[in-house]
Amino acid sequence: MNDPQAPLDPLDAFAALLTPEGRALLEEVHGTDPADELAVATRLRREHPAALVSAALGQTRLRQRAVAKFGAEDARRMFFTPNGVEQSTRASVAAYRAGRFRALGIGRVADLCCGIGGDAIALARAGIRVLAVDRDPLTAAVARANAEALGLDGLIEVREADVTDVDVSPYDAVFVDPARRGGRGRIFDPEAYSPPLSWAVGTALKAPRAALKIAPGIPHEAVPAQAEAEWISDGGDVKEAVLWFGTEPGAVRATLLPGPRTLRGRGLPDPAVRPVGRYLYEPDGAVIRAHLVAEVAEDVDGGLIDPTIAYVTADALRPTPYATAYEITDRLPFSVKKLKALLREREVGTLTVKKRGSAVEPEELRRKVLPKPHGRNTATVFLTRVAGAPAMLLGHPAV
Repeated sequence: MNDPQAPLDPLDAFAALLTPEGRALLEEVHGTDPADELAVATRLRREHPAALVSAALGQTRLRQRAVAKFGAEDARRMFFTPNGVEQSTRASVAAYRAGRFRALGIGRVADLCCGIGGDAIALARAGIRVLAVDRDPLTAAVARANAEALGLDGLIEVREADVTDVDVSPYDAVFVDPARRGGRGRIFDPEAYSPPLSWAVGTALKAPRAALKIAPGIPHEAVPAQAEAEWISDGGDVKEAVLWFGTEPGAVRATLLPGPRTLRGRGLPDPAVRPVGRYLYEPDGAVIRAHLVAEVAEDVDGGLIDPTIAYVTADALRPTPYATAYEITDRLPFSVKKLKALLREREVGTLTVKKRGSAVEPEELRRKVLPKPHGRNTATVFLTRVAGAPAMLLGHPAV
């Protein structure tokens, strides 16, 4: 750093953070409140190059964002890029997937498009040797630093290369996580992934086993016949879909974390539509994405409230991990005036608004029906369709 005030190339800035001075500075700025950054930066620039101070504070912000995905302990030791934080797999999901690889007897995995190394870390912690490949120099450098920071560099080899040039034949399995974001944001066309889904599938078919991480919104008709398709949610949020090769071709499953709990498709026809009963079941998002609502309906002896809506209704309460049950107290056609009067009568002060098949914005409705919340009771209202007609279902979580 000849000119301490000159901005650094991103790769040089990252290399500077790995020096003794950079590491000491990272420790010093750990936990800095964003509101205090300017004052901290001003003080530190009296003793350190301005570019290094900026890099350390930027890395601190990224580590703070990464806590939600990696946990506080790992996030403090790891290194990140803005895209790396955004696109990395949540650690709990990566650990689950690594466990599946381990259960399949996999000892060596080629992790293509490894990013900052989140999946490679989970695989290594499962006792699997990993070749982690990324073509971006900075991303590969961050992945290598993360393997070293977590003491996993003996199991993870990081290679800066184009994944299409990698020979995967020496490996027991391949894992591919194509980039699904571009300069204009999220990419929805699988053939616009980098690399394209067709290339990833072709590579998977050459390996004894493989897993391809894809967007959960992938159309079912785009799933190759040779693949098992698994949709994964964590804490109720759908995180990803995975195409598994070398397992059960044509199988469909929804896996819910923590747990894990896995619902397997049984090839059931669409459930029948029936009148709203005492209970309403809201299937987990992974169940809906996997098209396994029929399996939930069969398990709770229920039916659909509408042929196009993924709400299941039943007369009896049969708890299931794959759906949240609500006891319905009132059924009425959509009417803001009627709902407002009913909430006043029930002394509802806290209202949860859920919708499926309705164009109404929950926050807007809440403001209209509870302009000055003060009731002592709570309630949940579902804005939906019942047998094709707009409707409101009022209730509360079933005990």
